[in-house]
Order: sequence, then C-alpha cells, then structure tokens
Amino acid sequence: MEQSRIEAYFAAQKQTLLDDICRVVRIKSDKGEALPGKPFGEGPVAALEEMLHLAESMGFRTKNYENYIGTVDFNTKQTQLAILAHLDVVPAGNDWTVTQPFAPVIQDGKLYGRGTSDDKGPAVVALYALKAVKDLGVSLQKNVRLIVGTDEECGSADIAYYYSKEKEDPMTFSPDASFPVINIEKARLVGTLSATFSRNDTLPRVKQMDAGVKENVVHDVAKAVVEGLAPEKLVPFLRQAEEQTGAQFTVGSGKDGVEITVKGKSAHASTPEQGNNALTALLSLLAALPLAKSDGADKLCALAKLFPHGDTVGHAAGVAQADDASGALTISLNMLHVDENGMSGVFDCRAPLCATEENLQNVLQKQFETAGFSLRQDFAPAHHVPGDTPFVRTLLKCYEQYTGRKGECMATGGGTYVHELQNGVAFGCSMPETDNRMHGADEFAVVDELLTAAKIYTQAIIDLCGEVGG
Repeated sequence: MEQSRIEAYFAAQKQTLLDDICRVVRIKSDKGEALPGKPFGEGPVAALEEMLHLAESMGFRTKNYENYIGTVDFNTKQTQLAILAHLDVVPAGNDWTVTQPFAPVIQDGKLYGRGTSDDKGPAVVALYALKAVKDLGVSLQKNVRLIVGTDEECGSADIAYYYSKEKEDPMTFSPDASFPVINIEKARLVGTLSATFSRNDTLPRVKQMDAGVKENVVHDVAKAVVEGLAPEKLVPFLRQAEEQTGAQFTVGSGKDGVEITVKGKSAHASTPEQGNNALTALLSLLAALPLAKSDGADKLCALAKLFPHGDTVGHAAGVAQADDASGALTISLNMLHVDENGMSGVFDCRAPLCATEENLQNVLQKQFETAGFSLRQDFAPAHHVPGDTPFVRTLLKCYEQYTGRKGECMATGGGTYVHELQNGVAFGCSMPETDNRMHGADEFAVVDELLTAAKIYTQAIIDLCGEVGG
C-alpha cells in the first residue's frame, strides 16, 4: 500500500474521526455497580454498545461477549492480529479547567476529555485503521480483530472472561501507552507489612499516623498526631525535615496532641522518582523526634531505615538492581496506618528482568523479619516479548515510516492490557514525549498524534495480515 494513499485518506477523514471519538468520550463509562447483564455497571455497557454500533455502521461484523468485551472483525479468515483497547475510564473528579470531563473540546490542537487518550481515542483510531484498509480496497490474507474491553482500569476481569472463551491470537498490540514499542513490563511485587505492639502511654509518643489510600500511588499527603510535644518544640525538627525532604510540613493543635500534615507530590508507583513521597517524608520526621522509648517508636524508626526518604530504588532495603533491557528496580512505601496497638502498610515494587526470588523476595523477607515485621508478598512476573521478532520489527518499521523517527523497544514499570499475553506489546497511541495527563484533570490527546497513529496502524494491519496480491 502506497503511503501517499493512506496519508490522503486520513486527511479527508480527520473531522469524522474526531467526531466519532467525541461520541464515545461523551459517555461516562467509569466502573459502576454490577447489574444483571451489566458486569461493570451502566456506563461501560453504554460505551461498548456505542462502539459496536459505530463499527457495524462501517460494515464490520461485531460480537458482544455478555457486555464484558466486544469484538470487531475485518473478515472471516483466521485471525492473525488482535488490537486490544478499552472503553472504561477512571473517575474524572471535579478539578477540570478546560472543559467538563465528558464534554470533549478541541483547543490548541488538543482534544480534551476523559478517555481521549486512555483509551477511547486510541480505540476509535484503531477502528478507523480497519476502516481505512477496507475503504482503500485492500484485501487481507488474514483477519485483524479489534477487541474492546470495559474493565481495564479496575482489574481486567473483562480480559479474563474473554480469554476463557477465546484463545490468544498470534500477535496482539494495545494502543494504550506510547510509541514506539513497549515490549518489556517489569515484574510487580506488592508487599503488605504489619506489626503489633503493646500500648505504651509514656510521652512523647506517636498516637496515630495515616497515609495513602491506593497501593500503586505515591501519595502527596500524610498525617500524624504526636502527644507530649508542644508545637514550638517541633519547629527545629520541622525545618530540618523540610530541608532534607523538600516536602511542606504544617502543625496544628488537636484534642489528642499536635497534628502534623505533610504535603508532597503524587506520582504513579511505577515512577516514584517523579513524586515526593509525603509518607516517607513524615516517617523521617517522626524518626528524628525525641520520642519515649517503646516498641512502637522502634518500629517507626526501623521502617524509616528500610524506606529512607528519596530512596526509590531499594538501596536501604537491600534489593537495588538493574539491567540494560528493563532498567532499574523501583520501590515505594505508599500506605501506612499506625495506632496505639500496631501498624500496617503496603509498598509497591517494580522489578527488572534480572530480579529473582533469591535477590528480591528472599531479601525483603529477611529484612522485614529482622526489623520485627510480618510480610506478605504478592508477585506478578515480568512480561517480555523479544524485540527481534518479525512482529515487533514490523511495528517499528511502520512507526519509522510515518514519523521519520528512529524506532526502538522500551521497558515500562507499569502494567498494560497485554501483560498476560504471550505475544502482546503496547504500541502507541501517543508520542513518547507527550504527557497527556492520563488519569488526571484535563486529560487530552494531541490531534496530530491521533492521525499519525491511525496511519501507522493502517500500515501495520496491511503488513502483518498480508495484502492479497500485494
């Protein structure tokens, strides 16, 4: 297929493509209460129905898998390539400034709205790639199937259901990340720690501490109540903590003692270095205070040593490691609750391909047991598709062809929709330098990037599924 024909096609289809993305974005499709025949609530079903209706209007065969997932097939031949996207979104919040979350608008070359980049926009772009192949009169030797799910953001029960009914296709890519190709996803280890101790009323003491509500987020707020220290006595410790951590500390008087609040910067657990962990900043302050000797104070200090503020690669925990293919291990303590009787917390670790049970889980287990904590570890192995396969090489060629950039394989600490698939990679839909505020307020997709992705996907479908007579 001549590149010029694909370029001309999407130049003519630009507005129609954007209009159809907006149709789907207008549907509020975050997960709701399960209802009969609607496993993830009203919104995801409405988005799925709209997407399948759109595909049917283009002349494609569709199938609805009990409102878990929908499929769109190019032809009736054996499927060679699957494109895996999703229509559910994360909750939108109220702090949007450019537009309301489900009222998409184009401004300064960007399409704003919840799901424009994650992942409704890319899903519609992939559908238009199928449409382009069809409208340009290309016959394929094999089928390409677009799979659209409805539960990617909350556990991917949709995918589990689908693959209980269907086998994995020879090749799968998901337009739910960035270009060029993400072929390595680090292993993920979630550690749940706990400790109990006898109540000790000797002052000064930490009466309570709370930080974090999600295990995979570095949170920007942490709070504690300290008894037996006057606010003015805390001033030099607060100043020192602010200098050392870069976080902001404020104090106030409460009925149970001095209330300390820390403000840091949030980040995803796969990139903890991009945030400023309020939890570990608070821990470093509490460990420096002249607290009375107690088991609880000792445990706080031990935890502060295992997770010193700013150590996002596991040096203190003894698990720092890296390899050339997948980069460095990351680790962050993201949830912690402390009261008079004990503490419990959760840390999130993303481990490179070189991680093993011996150099990761066994080391962590020993470290926490030595410090007096119980530890439960939940481990999901890394995902790796070799970069020298014909599948990956073809994707990189298509990317280079329509961007003029050098294509290369990349690793991520995050998990994508293809993590459990043997031959699945993430492929677009945004350019690698674009921060489209995914999961945040004012989420957007760059219009030119959507169009470029559509061209890349069209070429990839033709090259991977074989043009008849081409």
